[in-house]
Amino acid sequence: MIRPTPGRVAPLSLVLRAAVRRNPETANLSNNAPQTARPDMNYFSRLTDIVTCNLTALLEEAEDPHAALEQVCREMREGVAGAQRSAATAVRNLEKVENEIAEQQSQAREWVESARKQLAEGDENQARQSLMRKKEVEALIAGLEQQRQAALSTRNHLQTTLAALQARLHEAERRLEGFAPDQPAAARAAGRAAKAPPADDWADVDRELAELRKQLGQ
Repeated sequence: MIRPTPGRVAPLSLVLRAAVRRNPETANLSNNAPQTARPDMNYFSRLTDIVTCNLTALLEEAEDPHAALEQVCREMREGVAGAQRSAATAVRNLEKVENEIAEQQSQAREWVESARKQLAEGDENQARQSLMRKKEVEALIAGLEQQRQAALSTRNHLQTTLAALQARLHEAERRLEGFAPDQPAAARAAGRAAKAPPADDWADVDRELAELRKQLGQ
């Protein structure tokens, strides 16, 4: 996997592609390849393909929609797992840069304190040297801040993409569940519970419902 580091943040496209587990025989898969459910073929060559896919059109073109949907769900789960790893890596990289900035800021304050003490002791030349060291640290902090912004952007992109992938996976799994009408009600309920959106998502929905009620005068 390509890992962005504090010194060099990898482009989002490279991080995303590195997260996908590819079948070596299908690494150069075209988006226009026939949509069949063969086990040796992937439907998606990039994570962005999952986000932009049209499930309805894909299933309409498949010879066996149920088998195709099972394959799609497998690939989506792999994509989500890869995106989760990449997002976690991006979070750690951002934390590393932020910790380095905090450490350098502390060092800059120490140089200022040293200059204050040296000046109080009448050693103006040494105080000047301490302030010069402080300026050098500030220059380093400015460079680290640029890296922090890049790492923050990468993290936000990956987290947004992960949320979109999870939404696509939930949609595909709901459709797959519809292909199994004979499944016991308890099993279907357990499956829905396992795929339920996070509590934060429901909180957002509740807030939106409250706003709609207010608009309707309820």
